[in-house]
Amino acid sequence: MTETSFHYVTARPLSRMQRLMMDAAVADRLVALLLLPAVLLCLAVLWPVVLLAQGRPFFFASERMATPDRAFKLLKIRTMYLSQKCPCQVLGGDMTASVTPLGQILRHFRLDELPQIFNVLKGDIRFIGPRPPLRRYVEAYPELYRRVLQSKPGITGLATVMLHRREERILSKCLTAQASDRAYRRHCIAPKARLDLLYQRRRSFGLDVMILFWTVARLRGSGKSGTRRFKRVR
Repeated sequence: MTETSFHYVTARPLSRMQRLMMDAAVADRLVALLLLPAVLLCLAVLWPVVLLAQGRPFFFASERMATPDRAFKLLKIRTMYLSQKCPCQVLGGDMTASVTPLGQILRHFRLDELPQIFNVLKGDIRFIGPRPPLRRYVEAYPELYRRVLQSKPGITGLATVMLHRREERILSKCLTAQASDRAYRRHCIAPKARLDLLYQRRRSFGLDVMILFWTVARLRGSGKSGTRRFKRVR
C-alpha cells in the first residue's frame, strides 16, 4: 500500500484594487443591462436621423487599448464624412472640417458615445475609468500606460471631466496632424495620466458618483465649480 501525498495550493489573496475591479465590473454590467432599453430607444431614434443626414454606416469602430497588450474596438456613432479616413490620431483643428454638421451636435452632447454601452456589456470598458488610449501612445509611453491601465478604461472619468475642454482648446489650434500629435504628447498625456492615477488612489463609490454628476453637469454647460473644489482638496 503506497502513501498518497496531497499538495494543497493556497491561492494568493486578491489585492484591494483587484477586488474593486471585479466588483465594479459586475456592477457596471448590471447597470448597463438596466440602461440598455433606454439606450436602444435613443439609438432607434438617432438611426434614421443619422442615415438621412449623412448616410451609412451608422456605427464607427475605433481601435483602442484596454491594457498595454490588448486592443479592442470602441464603438461610436459615425460623426465624420466618409470621404475622410479617420486616422489613428487625436482630433485636432486639422480634422474639424471632416466632422459632419450633425456629428458636431452628437459630439457636443456626447451622444456619439451611446453605443459604448455594448463595450461595457462585453467587459472592454467601465462606465468610469481612464479614457482608452490609442495604440500609438501606449507604445510610445509604455511605462506610463502600464500604470494608468491598471484601471479598466471607461466612458468617462476624472481626467475627462476636468481636462476635456482644455484638451479641445489646445488641439483646436493645431492645423496639421503633426501639430495635433505634438500638442497632445506635450500638453495632454501627462496631466491626464496624473488624474487617472489620482483616481486609482482615491477610487470610491462616492468619487464615482461625483464623476457621474460632473459628467452630466458638463453636458448641461455647468459643473466648473465642483471640479475646482476637487482641485483644491485633492
